[in-house]
Amino acid sequence: MNQLSVTRQLFDDVMVPNYAPAAIIPVRGEGSRLWDQDGRDYIDFAGGIAVTGLGHAHPRLVAALNEQAKKLWHVSNVLTNEPALNLARRLCELTFAERVFFANSGAEANEAALKLARKYSADYFGSDKREIIAFTPSFHGRTLFTVTVGGQPKYTEGFEPLPQGITHVPFNDLAAFAAAISERTCAVILEPVLGESGVISATPEFLQGVRELCDQHRALLIFDEVQCGNGRSGHLYAYMAYGVTPDILTTAKGLGGGFPISAMLTTAAIARSLSVGSHGTTYGGNPLGCAVAGAVLDIISDPELLAGVRHKHAVFMAGLHRINQRFGVFRELRGKGLLLGCELTEAWHGRSRDFIKAALDQRLLVLVAGPDVIRLAPSLIIPDDVIEDGLQRFEQAIAHLVSQTTQ
Repeated sequence: MNQLSVTRQLFDDVMVPNYAPAAIIPVRGEGSRLWDQDGRDYIDFAGGIAVTGLGHAHPRLVAALNEQAKKLWHVSNVLTNEPALNLARRLCELTFAERVFFANSGAEANEAALKLARKYSADYFGSDKREIIAFTPSFHGRTLFTVTVGGQPKYTEGFEPLPQGITHVPFNDLAAFAAAISERTCAVILEPVLGESGVISATPEFLQGVRELCDQHRALLIFDEVQCGNGRSGHLYAYMAYGVTPDILTTAKGLGGGFPISAMLTTAAIARSLSVGSHGTTYGGNPLGCAVAGAVLDIISDPELLAGVRHKHAVFMAGLHRINQRFGVFRELRGKGLLLGCELTEAWHGRSRDFIKAALDQRLLVLVAGPDVIRLAPSLIIPDDVIEDGLQRFEQAIAHLVSQTTQ
């Protein structure tokens, strides 16, 4: 099959229809720009859904991948490998963690975290302490376990019966959580910054209160930093800015900069419950992914880069406020670092995807975070002039959408 025959129509002909990709097909990326099959350039404010944190084809990541590809691709977990051990050691040095488990996606990392929590509870407290508390709205992955924990009916309908022993309470509602937690609770899982569910940050009081109540009830606290971690918030991991340390942390997306890899971080005492043979994954900790992630971690752990993320947050927010002064389409602009949410006013509710399409027409990639929120998750090192160029395209997209609506 030659390249000219690869069109968007081919997707409909050969792929399972669980996605609805845009009409364009990117073929090349560099930094914060992509080019499609016709050579048109696009500014990337989406970052592959908060994944390409260092942009496309970063030279150090390309070098790490190429160097490792010449040496060793895969050995499975019958053997260990140097890139995995080096990455795990570095993650332990940079975080609260003492032990690391590698997988391939955020859902797998969360699945491992939830299984570990139940296994730890069974080991030390018995079979009655199995309840997991999660928050609405939230998103923790697409396995049957994690999608049930996420608690959104639109993702679970038709897949019943669902795993049991999961309770949901409203996010940022400490009183509701205090009423729900009990001695039956083995674990609590939350995103410090909700990603898919509207880019809503936990309040410091909420996180601190959750930590204290988990301690009182001997429940493990799991932070899902699949999206808000890896420098995205302006800190290496979001928990660091809050001063609240979890028992287990999950990370993926930006960890590999576009190469599939995830990790679950925890303490040595908790990790003991995943004894030999109790959990596993064929590709987890493969040398290619770990070599790339090691290069990513070296770059994003630089304090100057993290300070740059916080600076770029201010640049984005100033530009978005300027746009909103002109059009008045946003009720609230929020987020941390370079995970930003633009909540639409009531008059525009339900139309976030219209903004995505309008932006694409102006050769700009942005995301949704539900029907009422536009989400931006660009590269952590996107140059300021590219930010301004992208914001101009966003402004043109909104101008066109507003003019169409008022006609």
